[in-house]
Amino acid sequence: MTEPAFRLTSLAHGGGCGCKLAPSVLQELLGGQPMAQPFAKLLVGTETGDDAAVWDLDGETCIVATTDFFMPVVDNPDHFGRIAATNAISDVYAMGGTPIMALAILGMPLGKVEPQMVREILQGGSAVCAAAGIPVAGGHSIDTGEPIYGLAVIGTVRKNQIRRNSDAKPGDALILTKALGIGIYSAAFKKEALSPDGYEEMIASTTLLNRVGATLAQDDAVHGITDVTGFGLLGHALEMARGSQVRVRLDMASLPVLAHAEALVRQGFVTGASHRNWASYQDGIDLPAGLEEWQRHLLTDPQTSGGLLVSVAQEEADRLLAQIVEAGYPAARRIGRIEAGEGKVAVEA
Repeated sequence: MTEPAFRLTSLAHGGGCGCKLAPSVLQELLGGQPMAQPFAKLLVGTETGDDAAVWDLDGETCIVATTDFFMPVVDNPDHFGRIAATNAISDVYAMGGTPIMALAILGMPLGKVEPQMVREILQGGSAVCAAAGIPVAGGHSIDTGEPIYGLAVIGTVRKNQIRRNSDAKPGDALILTKALGIGIYSAAFKKEALSPDGYEEMIASTTLLNRVGATLAQDDAVHGITDVTGFGLLGHALEMARGSQVRVRLDMASLPVLAHAEALVRQGFVTGASHRNWASYQDGIDLPAGLEEWQRHLLTDPQTSGGLLVSVAQEEADRLLAQIVEAGYPAARRIGRIEAGEGKVAVEA
């Protein structure tokens, strides 16, 4: 495996899902776009900021389509490819779907990145696709100023198993399947302050496929699913709250957190995206008195290839949590509940 003579992350001004446009900027850009209602077969579009588009083929089988790409969050090209591919495929799982194929999206600064490194990025992405049981069936590449890699992913889902971010119900329990803190780790990594075991923990989390989403969607007790990525836990919980017209209540003490995240964020390792996230959606969030700034940064921390946020019937929550853990997500926890009310998020200390 190629060890670059320079840091791959040094070629990018940001990395991973921290590259995403701030929620407020995205809303402004999409505000003047025509709505998709005339297309009756488009079951899920842009209306609730969901994870992927869903198209009804025949009243029973639906197509799930998504795309995701970003700049490097790590220096190892194979790891970069694996993280980006895992993140892109996640959107299909978050809709309850099963991926069937992917197309590669590649932008590389010619003359700055050696061809062998680019091959390793592509090979890392292909390895993850193979683990998900899908081919990389094509793609497109261009010469860019910064390294970019990702996938467009196509999947299928039965119409009655679509799981939107807008279907949470009052009384539901909330489960998060992966630990928080990836943005904090990436900030520390960029400043060479992340320990080797912290790096291993980050790679293990960001390359863990969210395939459990397809299984959960087969259970009637699972009502809503979304994945937690660049907008942080608060941002994606707020999308769920607004889309479902409910109040999401999060228990700060129950959140799963990466082993070194608290220590690192207390030292000031925070991404710019964490600040942008909070500035974008703070009006929709109620925080408890006395919550410290480092705790808020855990909530707004952009998650690259983060976990699934799952809204489930309260009486089935323990069963489903055990099922998720057994499926290979040991960090999964119950982190809150859904209440009747306006589309807001409240955090309890």
